[in-house]
Amino acid sequence: MGAKIKKGDLVQIISGKDRGLQGKVLKVITDTNRVLVEGVNRVTKHTKAGQTESGSTTGGITVVEAPVHVSNVAVVDPETKKPTRVGFREETVEKNGVSKTVRVRFAKASGKDL
Repeated sequence: MGAKIKKGDLVQIISGKDRGLQGKVLKVITDTNRVLVEGVNRVTKHTKAGQTESGSTTGGITVVEAPVHVSNVAVVDPETKKPTRVGFREETVEKNGVSKTVRVRFAKASGKDL
């Protein structure tokens, strides 16, 4: 089965501390069913001090995004800008005289392709 959420999708958080925020998917982690969303679930990370090849020191406290479970996000409908479910349909595409069946993701609320 195809993935309902892919890298580059605009998603909205539907539960948790960041509920209602929208962001772009930066990474999909399939083995733990999590996604990394831009600007959402930001946590402070303490990194140990060290040195790079150029001699500059690294380390300190940084703010980074942490992964969110897939069940807590929903794809945003391109037409209404509201969260929607994702469906799949098969379309036949003809290219260079050869017909091929392709699975297309679409927003269930409006029917628009994702």
